[in-house]
Amino acid sequence: MEAVKILEKRDKIDWEYDEEGDVLYLSIGKPRKATGVDIGQGVIVRYDEKKKEVVGLTVLGVRSKLLESLRK
Repeated sequence: MEAVKILEKRDKIDWEYDEEGDVLYLSIGKPRKATGVDIGQGVIVRYDEKKKEVVGLTVLGVRSKLLESLRK
């Protein structure tokens, strides 16, 4: 299996929340182009194929998932 770098450095994590779309964007370091890999349950990992490292996450439906979990 090929090695993948996940948070090897202590880079700043930038984030942005789109309230209308209910989407949370997390970027490790400065946001950059990457390939999106859907890992299920509304989570997309953003991956730099050249450097073989995770550069961010996109989480769909954050508010709705939180509210659903709090109701349980």
